Amino acid sequence: MPATPDSGRPRPETILAFDFGLRRIGLAVGQSVTASASPLGIVNNGGKGPDFDAITRQIGEWRPTRLVVGLPMHADGSPSDIQVLVRAFIVELRRYGLPIETMDERYSSLEAEAALKNARAAGSRGRIRKEEIDAAAAVMIAERYLRDTG
Repeated sequence: MPATPDSGRPRPETILAFDFGLRRIGLAVGQSVTASASPLGIVNNGGKGPDFDAITRQIGEWRPTRLVVGLPMHADGSPSDIQVLVRAFIVELRRYGLPIETMDERYSSLEAEAALKNARAAGSRGRIRKEEIDAAAAVMIAERYLRDTG
């Protein structure tokens, strides 16, 4: 059988990216075809742990082929203290049976906040909420992953 024009290309992927935080987990969806991502909002994370019901709903809606979790590191590349909790979160994500990748998330929250502030200064948006920063940080993680693996 002759090869099709797409036979050597990787299949398009939809990913869900997570920016783990102690109170909120930012969430974004990304597409490998466009190497872009969009914010989905946040998932609460509190005393009872992450809201896995909300994560399950997002996975059901977007049907990702892969999950990407931001791995927090210090500026020098050494692991941050929160990495233990992020790795425990990753273990819990295995329940979905999807491949899970980690992505260096150094500065993603700072970059996300700066981008949102620039948009506000340009007049294209109003007040910036913490939830929006968390979701925008997940977008940064998703796009970094798509760029680096595409």
